[in-house]
Amino acid sequence: MRPSAKTWLKHIALLILAFCTATMAGIIEPFGKIPVFPPNVQDPQNWTEGFNLILSLPSLYFNLIFNVAGRLFTEPETLRQGIGFSLSLLAILTAHEAGHYVACRLYRVDATLPYFLPMPPVLSPAGTLGAFIKIVSPMPSRRAVFDIGVAGPIAGFVVLIPILVCGLLTMEPATPAQIVDAQGLYFSDPLLTQLLAKITGVNLSSGSFNPFLAAAWIGMLVTSLNLIPSGQLDGGHAIYSIFGERVHFWTGRIAFGAMSLISLIGWFLYSSPSGFLFAILLAVMMRIRHPEPLDDAPLDFGRKIVAVLTLIIFILCFVPFPVQVR
Repeated sequence: MRPSAKTWLKHIALLILAFCTATMAGIIEPFGKIPVFPPNVQDPQNWTEGFNLILSLPSLYFNLIFNVAGRLFTEPETLRQGIGFSLSLLAILTAHEAGHYVACRLYRVDATLPYFLPMPPVLSPAGTLGAFIKIVSPMPSRRAVFDIGVAGPIAGFVVLIPILVCGLLTMEPATPAQIVDAQGLYFSDPLLTQLLAKITGVNLSSGSFNPFLAAAWIGMLVTSLNLIPSGQLDGGHAIYSIFGERVHFWTGRIAFGAMSLISLIGWFLYSSPSGFLFAILLAVMMRIRHPEPLDDAPLDFGRKIVAVLTLIIFILCFVPFPVQVR
């Protein structure tokens, strides 16, 4: 497949739109400083107040977007923070999808250019639902399945490391009360963040969130989610290419059961519903049959070493309770 000029324009337009929505999201809570609700909006005390608040949501949202756009155009520091977040996040997502796309080209597997998914701020805290490519031809071999599957998370991981380091080195001192934002959300630190914080001598408990840390945190969440061994997630491709269809079938169900349990624990301990979204995704992935490669020859030893390294990436990025409500 050779993309036409029209195809390039379509994908570039989606990328630009995702850049705009992510820039706005980068300065709105929970990753930015602008609150979703203005200070004059109080928590409803009864059903009538709650109903009136629901009716006022469209106007509140319009005012929020108008306010955010105005501040981006008039406040250089606010614009810098928004662009720092969007460029960092899109760099990670682009590297991830480019890894898949380049691997497809090397194996002469037909695939689309990356589709970026812009999303209105607040409806998606990151301003985007990520990106994906669509493979439209059969996989020639298990090697191709493995290489195409792991190329994305490895490429994204390589790009997010310097962004994370930059975020750690530019952290500003903050009191413990400032670490938890106005909505009472707390973002758990993956093992990679904790290790790099020790290496750079940064005290995570005394620093505040910034655009680079926020983008790297989302990148690690996306990477770990994609590496879960289920369906046609990147981890599912890796498991299928190494162990075959039967093991792939059972790992998907085990992953769904484990994530469902984690979701319940997270709900009772931290009042966080985020795990249920992942469980729903795994439930869908579990029902999608993995395509069979034309050549079923097993992987070589070198690729099995890469599989172990990919597992290490998953461990470094995964947190069982990413968002906690306090």
